Amino acid sequence: MPRKNAKKILVILSEYGYWGEELVGPLHHFDQRGYEVEFATPTGQRAHALPPSMDPGYVDPPLGRSVTSEEVAKLTREIDGSTRLDDPIDISRWIPERPYTADDDYLRKLEAYHRAVDVVAQELEEYDALLLVGGSGPVVDLANNERVHQIILAFLRADKPIAAECYGVAPLAFARDWEDRESIIRGKHVTGHCKEYDYKDGTGFLGTDFVIGPPPYPLEYILRDATGPEGRYIGNFGKETSVIVDYPFITGRSTPDSYLTGEKVVEVLEDGLRRFGW
Repeated sequence: MPRKNAKKILVILSEYGYWGEELVGPLHHFDQRGYEVEFATPTGQRAHALPPSMDPGYVDPPLGRSVTSEEVAKLTREIDGSTRLDDPIDISRWIPERPYTADDDYLRKLEAYHRAVDVVAQELEEYDALLLVGGSGPVVDLANNERVHQIILAFLRADKPIAAECYGVAPLAFARDWEDRESIIRGKHVTGHCKEYDYKDGTGFLGTDFVIGPPPYPLEYILRDATGPEGRYIGNFGKETSVIVDYPFITGRSTPDSYLTGEKVVEVLEDGLRRFGW
């Protein structure tokens, strides 16, 4: 149960599959602290864990070994089979859609859109931090989701922590103010799924038979370009963990970094941590 006056975290999950540990890791720390956690998905559909993330026998091709312990697999199956993720916030109903320039009465619709976005920003003030959970699913419905971008921008403008893991970091690269269209992580230090961890075949998603070879984009390259010459992508390949804090961003590279990501979110909220890992 959340404690009185507890911090409140908004967690965004893909409807095409999240990686189990990348949810249960941060939740472990949030629950320990008694934080209130609310979940949201792009269209209000219940999120589910990717099957390999519930299978300790699944061998990750790039690493040649299992990346899921028996304990984490059990925790993932428990939350996936519980009611905790039921009835998430429907982002498509919450956040307005920006009109096309070809729409009739475009100017009036654009003004109405900005008014509605301002209302949502006020509603988001009740949350203390944002977390975007990784896995292959975010490639499909989070990375280039303008509604998700608006949520991220609202947290940024409110100077509140924004955490993201693995492919959940992609929306940070694409979230941009409409005027300058510069990535919000330009000049920042971040980590994320590195090129060495990309599959060469078999990238799959829930709710579809769309199974492809490698991911449709190498996240590392996108993050290197988005951070620009003043910032830096830090992959830490060859090191067991990679979590970078460059406030307000807390980014985790991949599955093994999930618990540490949650730990750093708590330290940012409770201890004022502003820099870690670089």
